[in-house]
This record gives sequence, structure tokens and C-alpha cells, in this order.
Amino acid sequence: MRLDSRLSAGWAALAFVWALAAVAPAAAAPEAKTVPNGRGELQLSYAPLVKRAAPAVVNIYTRRTVRAMPSPLFSDPFFRRFFGDQFSGMGAERVQNSLGSGVIVDPSGIIVTNNHVIRGAEEIIVVLNDRREFEATALRTDERTDLAVLRIDTGGERLAALALRDSDELEVGDLVLAIGNPFGVGQTVTSGIVSALARTTVGIADFRFFIQTDAAINPGNSGGALISMDGRLIGVNSAIYSRDGGSNGIGFAIPSNMVRTVIAGVASGGKLVRPWFGATGQTVNAEIAASLGLPRPLGVLIEETYPGGPAERAGLKRGDVVTHIDGREISDGEALRFRIATLPVGATVTMKLWRTEQERSVSVALIAPPETPPREATALRGNHPLGGATVANMSPALAEEMGLDVPPRGVILTEVRRGSPAAQLRFAPGDIVLRINEREIRTVDDVRNAIARAALPWRLAIRRGDRVVSLTVGG
Repeated sequence: MRLDSRLSAGWAALAFVWALAAVAPAAAAPEAKTVPNGRGELQLSYAPLVKRAAPAVVNIYTRRTVRAMPSPLFSDPFFRRFFGDQFSGMGAERVQNSLGSGVIVDPSGIIVTNNHVIRGAEEIIVVLNDRREFEATALRTDERTDLAVLRIDTGGERLAALALRDSDELEVGDLVLAIGNPFGVGQTVTSGIVSALARTTVGIADFRFFIQTDAAINPGNSGGALISMDGRLIGVNSAIYSRDGGSNGIGFAIPSNMVRTVIAGVASGGKLVRPWFGATGQTVNAEIAASLGLPRPLGVLIEETYPGGPAERAGLKRGDVVTHIDGREISDGEALRFRIATLPVGATVTMKLWRTEQERSVSVALIAPPETPPREATALRGNHPLGGATVANMSPALAEEMGLDVPPRGVILTEVRRGSPAAQLRFAPGDIVLRINEREIRTVDDVRNAIARAALPWRLAIRRGDRVVSLTVGG
């Protein structure tokens, strides 16, 4: 009886499963794989695209003379008995070579590359795709973007050049090609996709806003072209994330919109001037967003506006959150700086703000950073903590020139002479003098007066980046 019951139950369960199968939709059958249908499908290739773009990508070789430090052995008294003092303090000179890539962006011979490719170079040689060599001259170097613009004399010949595409048109998943000269093996092409946009945590330049791609980028690719599928320049390859020096599928390129601002006006000798916003702020995190009623962490919280600057004139004030510029989302402070830096001086932009838990829009007219007050650069002499330092009145123009994202007021050190008292106390360019012996410092004249009247001990307060450093000297 028990066996019959179990059999009956088993048949019933099986019947139930069959019934479900009868009413459930059939699973989608896997797509059948087929062989290429015709010669056309066999010939799908990037070759036509590469054929057009490759002649505009060049190899760059640089040379510079470096002095090697002498061996400590030559300072040893035993060795000095035999060799004398002829080698002490001397270092052997050697020629250091490096390589990279570049992109011709104007047929007359204007080339863009990474600044770190040519930094300190005494000679720059550009090798074209057809193996011709030219000596190049640096027209513009920009540490803040890690870009440099070169020129070669072609004798009037027009070269193949790449047009720039609007990098804001890119989307994650778009196909791209990277062309450069990795490891000095010769021009190489790799393919991949755009892995991410607006990477702002890569600390390789002041304006951190990069295209991320998995197209293989290796040493020597720096300064090479990242091109879109229409054959235009979408970015300049700049860096890789790597544990062993090779490509791990995480490469970064400077967007073409930033490249465009650096090369603009260079042929006519125009000076690179970036627009000024006139406000400082901090990235909105989850805690700040919750306190302001923002639906999610987004934008930059304004902390200070410069009197009479573009932000103040447009009505921005402390506590506002800038969330969009001309419809482009602002994720953090780096994104805000990038968006403003890629605009021309004189442009008027629409900013979307979050204020008192409401959205509103304002128009901001961007201007060139003013030289107000005049810098009055002064070299300080004498036996005091700032001896050997050059100080100047901070202004928006000087802050931009020095690549500082600080309130443009006060007195800043622009230079520190080696071996001077200021150098021995580890003062550095970019330090801002706040107080000397409890006297507040606002101008260069304040520094002069404080030094003339001070006596031991010296008490100074210096702002360095986000920190305020206090020190006491003597006494």
C-alpha cells in the first residue's frame, strides 16, 4: 500500500510539472552561430579609419643633459689622498633620452603632446609617419593641463592633421582607437571602448577630468591620439593605471575640449588666459546633501565669493550649490573647474543652483582674472625667517598663474632662494603669509613693516594648501 501511494504521488508530481511546461512560455533558443555571409562581412576592419588618422600621429624624441651625483667614495678621506679634490662636488654629465607621441592638429605643423613628454628637454625631434625628422620648437607648455604645443618648420608643406571632436558628445561604450609609439617599437594602433567619463580622481594634472578607456596605452603612448569612429581627435592619451608599467586596461586621456583651449590662439602668439569665476567651494557629499535637502550628493557648495567678481555680480552667495553649467552636470569641484576652464573669456554661462531647497538658474559672465591689487613683487633680504623669499600681493591673475585654488587675497611667496633662511625653514612658493608676530598680513607693505619692527622670537602663521601652519623661530 505504501509503495502504491508513493508511486501515485510521484506520477501526480510529474503530471503537475508537465502541466506547468504546457502553459509556461518556451525559453528563448540561443542564436544560431553562422559563418560570415559574403566577402563584405569578412572585410570589416578599422583599416580605412587608421589609414586616414595615422599620418597625423607623430613620434617625439627628446634629449637633455643631466648631471649624475658623484660617488660618496670621493668624499672619503682615504680616496681623497689619492685623487685629491678634483672629483668632489663634480658629477658626470650624461645625455638622457625619452620618447613619446604627439598629434598634428594644424596642417602648418602645429602639434599637441603631453607636457611631461618634453619637460626639461634641450632638443625635441619629431618623426612623422613617413619617417621624416624635424626639430621642433615649444610654443606653449601648460603644467596645469599637462599639455604642450609644438611647431615644426615644414617649408610650407601642408601635413595631415586631425580635426577635434566635441568630447562632450562621447558616451560610455563608444568605440575608440589609441594611436602612439609604445616602448619605442614604432607606431601602434589599439582599440577599445570608453570605460568612463569625467574621471576626476586621477591626480596627474591640476584640471583632473579625464576620459577613461580600455584601449591599450603603454609607456611611449603619452601624447598620442585617442580617436573616435569618425576619425576625429577625441582626446590626448596621458596616463595609465598600472602596477608593473604595462597596460591593465585602465588608461586616461585629456578630453579634446580641454586640448582646444590650450591650442587656441597659439599660432598667432596669443597668451593662454582662462576665464575666472570668482568663487571657491567644496564638493557636496552625502552629509552636506542631506543637510541642504538635496535629493542626492551633487554639485559644489559655494563657500566664498570674491568682491565684485563674476559670481557675486550674478547673485551667487555663500551656501548656494552649483549643480549644472549649460546643462552639464557638475559632480564635484574638479568638474566645475574643468567646465569653466574650457570656456572662452567673455562667455556667459547658465548655472543651475540649489538654494533653500529650490532650484533656480542664473547667468554668469566670465571674465579674465584681474591683476587687482598690483602684485608688487618684493625680494626680502636680511637675517629673518622670510629672508631670501620673494613675496607678492595675491590677485586673481596671480592665483591663476600659480595654479592655486585659494581665495585670491593676502601675501604669497612666489620664490624662495636656495640656501636662504626661508629655504632652511622649509618655506615654499605658494605659501601665504597670514600673521607675523600677531600682526595680520594683508599686503606686501604689511610684511615690510612687520619685519622692520619685529624682535625675537618670531611667530609666524602660514597657510599651505588647506592647512594653517604656526611656527616660532628664536627666543
